[in-house]
Amino acid sequence: MQPFVYNALPSRVIFGTGTLDQVPQEIKRLGCSKALILTTPQQAKEGKELKKLVGDLAVGIYTNATMHTPTNITDDAVGLAQKLGVDCLVALGGGSTIGLGKAIALRTDLPQIVIPTSYAGSEATPIIGQTQDGQKTTQKTMKVLPEVIIYDISLTLTLPTQMTVTSGLNAIAHAVEALYAQEANPIIDLLAQEGIKSLAKALPVVIRGKEQDVLQARSDALYGAWACGTCLGAVGMSLHHKLCHTLGGTFNLPHAETHTIILPHAIAYNAPYAKSAIAKVASSLGAENAAQAVYDLAKGLGVPYSLKELGMKEEDLEKAADIAVKSPYPNPAPLERERLLKLLRDAWAGNRPE
Repeated sequence: MQPFVYNALPSRVIFGTGTLDQVPQEIKRLGCSKALILTTPQQAKEGKELKKLVGDLAVGIYTNATMHTPTNITDDAVGLAQKLGVDCLVALGGGSTIGLGKAIALRTDLPQIVIPTSYAGSEATPIIGQTQDGQKTTQKTMKVLPEVIIYDISLTLTLPTQMTVTSGLNAIAHAVEALYAQEANPIIDLLAQEGIKSLAKALPVVIRGKEQDVLQARSDALYGAWACGTCLGAVGMSLHHKLCHTLGGTFNLPHAETHTIILPHAIAYNAPYAKSAIAKVASSLGAENAAQAVYDLAKGLGVPYSLKELGMKEEDLEKAADIAVKSPYPNPAPLERERLLKLLRDAWAGNRPE
């Protein structure tokens, strides 16, 4: 066994069906009584229902959480939180809402209760990404790690087909990069392989399986998302996440779809330099070629598999490659502009990795 360092993250995790009902007691458990509920505009209805459930423990609701966590939205939400004198945050939704909760916590140190409705995994990490002036930056700080995560399987049952798949593949990306991260360790390796396996088996059943099997598959997918998110929270990020943050922050491409498209190409890029890690990915997928297996999974489930489909302009690929190599970051394979440009061109065209 090689020497390693492992830091466990201090989050309380509640997993099951119908667990949303536990929000009021979790607010009280934190010693709080003036919660601000956060959602996107699309989930405002669910936020209002949650506010009704919470009753007098909620003093307000903010329904303008936005993809890539733009700082002007955070300014607005922080202003409301201060005006209402809130003492905790309750974020109901996917990565956009969870990101906003983290951004508010970063500035105010308010405790967070997070209720994920997708497989984004951000809820399990002390990582925050924010966008300002067309540039998305990330930082890692325990100030943004949610104190409580409530996973309610029933909240994922109506997750749209495309979001189910892209959100799930986004989660798989967290586990893949954890396997070749600088801080990789045997505990996270096991969790990463478990997360990849759970999601890869569950997603096809959720989308195309028999009705009686879907609830169990949704449960397995949400469990896998937690496992993958925990991996991302415990170790660092590499090429895949750097490229996705560049494409999302600068070119405003949708988060989960971008992760879905870039992942197989990032795996192929790193494969010769991280053979053991990529072999674990392949084994978890039940395949010989990890990059091709991820590509085939996405394409086979009918989600976008090219940047072109997302509206990315071919002439912007050069700029994206320039941004991606600007600041050095850990990655198994050397970060070479021309190789990165080829990766982006293959992703843009939707080519199957070799």
